[in-house]
Amino acid sequence: MIRPVSSLAIAFALAASLGSGAFAAAPKPDAKLLAAAKAAYDGELKLLEQIVNIDSGSGYVEGGEKVQAILAERLRADGASVELVPAEAPGLPHNLVATFTGKGKGRVLLIGHIDTVYEIGEAARRPFRIDGGVAHGAGVMDEKGGVVSGVTALELLKAVKFDNFARVTLLIETSEELGSTGTRNLINKLVREHDVELNLEPEAKDTVTVWRKSSGNLVITVTGKPAHAGMEPQNGRNAAMELIHQINQMNAAFPRSGDQITVNLTLLKAGSRSNIIPAQAEATMNVRGRTLEQMDQVGVQARLFAKATEIPDTRVEIAYDHSFPPLVQNDRVTSVAEKARQFQAELGLPLVLGGNGGASESAMADAAGTPALDGLGSTGAGAHTPDETIDLGSVTPRLYVLTRLIQAYGAHPGGK
Repeated sequence: MIRPVSSLAIAFALAASLGSGAFAAAPKPDAKLLAAAKAAYDGELKLLEQIVNIDSGSGYVEGGEKVQAILAERLRADGASVELVPAEAPGLPHNLVATFTGKGKGRVLLIGHIDTVYEIGEAARRPFRIDGGVAHGAGVMDEKGGVVSGVTALELLKAVKFDNFARVTLLIETSEELGSTGTRNLINKLVREHDVELNLEPEAKDTVTVWRKSSGNLVITVTGKPAHAGMEPQNGRNAAMELIHQINQMNAAFPRSGDQITVNLTLLKAGSRSNIIPAQAEATMNVRGRTLEQMDQVGVQARLFAKATEIPDTRVEIAYDHSFPPLVQNDRVTSVAEKARQFQAELGLPLVLGGNGGASESAMADAAGTPALDGLGSTGAGAHTPDETIDLGSVTPRLYVLTRLIQAYGAHPGGK
């Protein structure tokens, strides 16, 4: 006779078949490190307020160097060897490289940037402030919150007396929003000298970035012929009208949003006076793609459009430059992300693997074959807008996970 089996008996049988891990207790956090992370919270926000209230838009040398000086002093006090490296392009602040040397084997690279997209005066118009559970301010999310998290993580290593690493390096660059024009050679050098790269870019809550799009700028320049707009407009060749035609064709050919290729008009200029048919016009279209093939497709199509003008006797020229390659999710990236998920689980929190259209230095690390994980900085919303914020409830968990990753890859180059 077949006896009925209770659901409880089935559960125990399943547990036995799966092994003792089926009812294993949730992983516990490193109590000492978590306590240190919590204790660092007030100081973390104080440093964040200090640097958010200094303008450091891309290309503003004075402001950028003020921020770097504050961070350099803090890092030296923690025992780092700090070098201010001249930018690789004119009109940019120095980059900062802080190096900590330990007694272990692993070499860990952290990368963040202090340049923002805002003009001089924005820090005064939107100073750092806390409203409920969020912090506001120009650049608070992208990326000063992440930079402060990186600096504080290195302080935590000292607080818990962890030196089981060969080297931990923090690169704070000053031209990421321009495509790292002043740092590319330095980045390519550093990523090849380390076993893993951890990036301090922002992300959404409980998410890390395992893919990012490549970025590039497509510049369309049209040359026409000037003429008096009232007396002889027919003698002119309107460069602005031809440019509009070129832009409309690009808009019809490529989407402006979505997870795949996107092409968006970002800069536009034409003419010199209101009574002259414009002889020159120029537009910049920002291009993002998941693969280099997608990126190349945009350039090919733009050059085909340029050959067939709508306004007779106008000339269209195309200049196209890629800044960052794509970050493609692969085994290297996923392995670091899973390690981060493990440490987030120690706090009883989930961690989602995601991606977005923003470019970053992690793509350069992965292209060099160095395992990388992006989006380890502040979580929040509104990057590049007046509504930029970070979620203060994420500050301590984010700091804990970042520091645990440094410890793991410092102790073992493979993160085991």
